[in-house]
Amino acid sequence: MRILILSVFYLFLASCTFKGNVESKEYKTVSTEEDKKILEQIFELFAEDTNSPTSILIVKLGTYFMETPYVAHTLEEGDEEQLVVNLRGLDCTTLAENCLAIAKTIQSGEHTFDQFTKELKNVRYRSGKIDGYPSRLHYTADWIFDNQQKKLVRNLSKEIGATPYPKEINFMSTHPDSYRHLKDSSHLVDIIVQKEKDINSRQHFYIPEEKLAEVEDQLMDGDIVGITTSVEGLDISHMGILVRKAGRIHLLHASSTAEKVVLSDETLEEYLLSSRSATGIMVARPL
Repeated sequence: MRILILSVFYLFLASCTFKGNVESKEYKTVSTEEDKKILEQIFELFAEDTNSPTSILIVKLGTYFMETPYVAHTLEEGDEEQLVVNLRGLDCTTLAENCLAIAKTIQSGEHTFDQFTKELKNVRYRSGKIDGYPSRLHYTADWIFDNQQKKLVRNLSKEIGATPYPKEINFMSTHPDSYRHLKDSSHLVDIIVQKEKDINSRQHFYIPEEKLAEVEDQLMDGDIVGITTSVEGLDISHMGILVRKAGRIHLLHASSTAEKVVLSDETLEEYLLSSRSATGIMVARPL
């Protein structure tokens, strides 16, 4: 009987240990040695900026990344969701995310690759946790909301624009074939639908392009903006960092047209008005 009891106890202990290993399983990080070298160079350049405001750091980092090639879909690696680090090629979202995450790493005083990946994970994923493809903050309105909850940014769209943005967000669930992870997975689409419902349950605001000139003085260097769009079901079509040049606000962004990170020659107002689909901006101020 004693042997039987001990056997049951060890089986129970083993099952608990196994369960613990599953729950504490670390996420995978995808990177190259070149990414680490770029990060090391950044840490050397900005080693004395630990007390700099986040907005100032973001402008400095965005400027550092100018001329970096524009590369789309850099996060779509592998079948399982993993933390992708790519500082060699950027799109509009990863430029903003990397600048914010690196700024927070510099401010932490712990200038290591591991600390950077922790900051990047926190910026990129809902509640800072990787739990499959839907846990990534795909919609910029959701990205701003979640990062405000984490006290990384402050959403100023209502304060500055005071204009409701009553748009139904459902582009991903209604265009699953446009996303590699969704086109063959109805289960993931169902989860995305729920996330979209959460987004649509909130009240959103924006600054219409025709009102930008009258509130431009309230925008600051380092503000992260999402460009709202007339595309049905989509909240934001582009992201960038604001930089004041000769008294006017310009957009520092990863441009698919220029095929690299650039500071726009035209003002933000001119940039918006020249776009067929842009309707205005949402503003997230780094904290």
